Amino acid sequence: MSEIAERFDRLAGDFLARVEATPADRWDRVTPCAGWTARDLVGHVVNGHRGIIAVVRGTPPRPSHGVGVSGMADAPRVEPDADLAAAYAEARADLRAVLTDPELAATPLPYSPIGPVAVAEAADSVGAMELLVHTWDLARAVGGDETLDRDAVVRTHEKLRPHYAALRSTGAFQGEVTPPGDADPQTAFLCFTGRRP
Repeated sequence: MSEIAERFDRLAGDFLARVEATPADRWDRVTPCAGWTARDLVGHVVNGHRGIIAVVRGTPPRPSHGVGVSGMADAPRVEPDADLAAAYAEARADLRAVLTDPELAATPLPYSPIGPVAVAEAADSVGAMELLVHTWDLARAVGGDETLDRDAVVRTHEKLRPHYAALRSTGAFQGEVTPPGDADPQTAFLCFTGRRP
């Protein structure tokens, strides 16, 4: 795999681990994403992966494992008995197949808050942010492990810092929170995305 594919897949593995570790009785807990439960949040991440795959392959996304389809920024309908781990594992594998194919990974995205970029670059910046932030969101909601990959946090924060205004305009996160003076990299990154660690 390319370095980008490896980095993305590592973050995807971290997210899947949080999904698999979530107790069955905690899926309806509220997350830091306003209006979303833990179930909604995972559905959103699954749906976002599917949306990128659909753009690259030119085929519409389809529901599976009890997770419906919606706009990429939204949370699709998730059935009460949905297999969220299976749904995410499938989306992860499909996106990994895109990122490990040099031709597909170079496909330009028609939209991106960081400007016109190839799928691989979007996955290594905005995609990494989505996985990091939503890994933390899920863990915070269900009482899981909130520790994020430090190197990924630093790299992603530095890449996205110049694009703050464009990212904020998408509604992806609330206004930046001022971090404490002694903030570690994870706290600083989460504050950048509007979270309150």
